[in-house]
Amino acid sequence: MFKDKFIQYITSEKRFSIHTIKSYSTDLDQFYTYINNNFDISKDLRKVNFQIIRSWITYLLEKGINPISVNRKISVLKTYFKFLLRDGFLEENPMLRVVSPKAKKKLPDFIKKSDISLLLEKLHFEESFQGERDYLIIDLFYVTGIRLSELIGIKISDIDFNSCTIKVLGKRNKERLIPLTDNMISNLKCFINKYNLNYFLFTNTSGKKVYPKLVYRVVKKYLGKITNIDKRGPHILRHTFATHMLNNGADINAIKELLGHANLSATQVYTHNTIEKLKNIYKQAHPRA
Repeated sequence: MFKDKFIQYITSEKRFSIHTIKSYSTDLDQFYTYINNNFDISKDLRKVNFQIIRSWITYLLEKGINPISVNRKISVLKTYFKFLLRDGFLEENPMLRVVSPKAKKKLPDFIKKSDISLLLEKLHFEESFQGERDYLIIDLFYVTGIRLSELIGIKISDIDFNSCTIKVLGKRNKERLIPLTDNMISNLKCFINKYNLNYFLFTNTSGKKVYPKLVYRVVKKYLGKITNIDKRGPHILRHTFATHMLNNGADINAIKELLGHANLSATQVYTHNTIEKLKNIYKQAHPRA
């Protein structure tokens, strides 16, 4: 009962994405399964204390679950118990005495500038609807840093050819405007006019809106021709956009707005790559380095 009310809360009030809601539901199911199998509390959440939650965390870590994933599950529980406390289902919050395990930060992978140039300037794309569409998909990811879900939802009416901007619908249904290069505007115009597109920007050969797996396959196919990075999905182009912008002197707050991050901390992870670049320059340039 509590879980159903919570899912309704994060769906209607918090307006979380479908993917996030599914993830929250799965994590809560795993938590419920653990406490029901290991503790005699008859599904009464008022009997769940911080020791029980700590034991679940220990169980996950001993199973080899990555601390980053464990911290995500802890975050889910924090949101869940705050909701239960707010709505009077609980009198005290057991999460207040729960400490998240330290997780080593993994720097986001990105593609080198030379490889991006090879991809967008030298690599062959078929002169056909699919080939031109695939090129624009990859180029738009790199030019804007948008998410996969945002790219799929782009309509032609979202493009302002006069102001050279594109409107995307981000997480929690927040809209934002992103500038486009003159070259991108020109390519979009040609593509739309050539194939008489009138609603969604990216479609399959049947005229239906592209779906996530199709876009993922397109990106993976072409990135596989220019890089050996393990993860070759659309998100690597988002990382590449942010890293290249920072390396070229862009203000981190501007990049935060362009990426649609709610908090600056989510954007700051890209500064580590910039610092690594500065270290390399320092070692190469300083006489005593």
